[in-house]
Amino acid sequence: MSQTFRDPQSGGSLIVAWQAKARSILIVGGGAVAAGRVFNALEADANVTVVAPKLCPELEYRAQAQQITWRNRTFEDSDLDGSDMVLTAISDARESRRIADTCKQRRIPVNAADINDLCDFWFMSTHRDHSVQIAVSTNSKAPRLANRIRRQIASSLPRGTGQAVEQIGRLRKRIREADPRPENSKRRMTWLTQLCDYWPIEQLAKLDSDNIDSLLDAYVQDHDPQSVRIHSASESSGMPSPVLPSRTLTPDTPNTGEPNRGRLILVGAGVGDPELLTVRAHRALKEADIVLADKLIPEAVLDIIDCEIYTARKFPGAASEAQDDLYRRGLEELAKGKCV
Repeated sequence: MSQTFRDPQSGGSLIVAWQAKARSILIVGGGAVAAGRVFNALEADANVTVVAPKLCPELEYRAQAQQITWRNRTFEDSDLDGSDMVLTAISDARESRRIADTCKQRRIPVNAADINDLCDFWFMSTHRDHSVQIAVSTNSKAPRLANRIRRQIASSLPRGTGQAVEQIGRLRKRIREADPRPENSKRRMTWLTQLCDYWPIEQLAKLDSDNIDSLLDAYVQDHDPQSVRIHSASESSGMPSPVLPSRTLTPDTPNTGEPNRGRLILVGAGVGDPELLTVRAHRALKEADIVLADKLIPEAVLDIIDCEIYTARKFPGAASEAQDDLYRRGLEELAKGKCV
């Protein structure tokens, strides 16, 4: 057999997004940890039952608001009846083990807080923005570090990411309603893929009903999504587009203190080896607030950049549109006084 494939790396978890809507989740405990578990379960639209003789203020609020069902007592084995998932968050380790063992006997997935060997699954550090959910797992080895990694990932997301997903979801639904034929599923997927890959996330986030109608028309008429022109709020209000400063900008250009005047620096990637970049190029990349890059820039060069990297989405026959995209984003950042 001549064809080879990559070997799996053992020791990981199977990462899935479990559809918990209308499922019954039982949480044993009434403290702060239990409150966190309850919040996660409610965000997944689960039916949540809490068993505890006493509740923390947050859980008291949720019980009074009828967001949860509260059984005001200690755990009983009959509480497991009808449960799809069980989460324990109590200080009694022996009771947690007993509950977990009982769940395993009844084939109910269970998580016991701070007792890793009892858990069928772990909770991850998550970021939520509308329908976007990003989770980081260290497989229970370094949960505090997982929080730091999650914050760093979230801070690097383009502005409007969650709203962009909502708008694409609306457009996708409209396209499926207008063209429901199964034989056209590949066409639908290809068209939406090109739209998602080419358009800036910030622009997708600004789509309104009229824009979605225009995009739907473009799909129905088999037009390239890149050819569709939408008007932003700034265009409709008559606000002028940002204008490049007239002076020449280099890494050594002093900051004059003038408001909203950014710095534009051109850096060549050379042959693609970061060690062969000039000292000035290294400094410019390290001091930049955002780097606008072409898809042809090698990963080794991109790896030395600490700030946001905005990459042009080039498709065959659309090089000029990609260049216009970079030009537009550069103007936006320069108008904010950023180093680009």
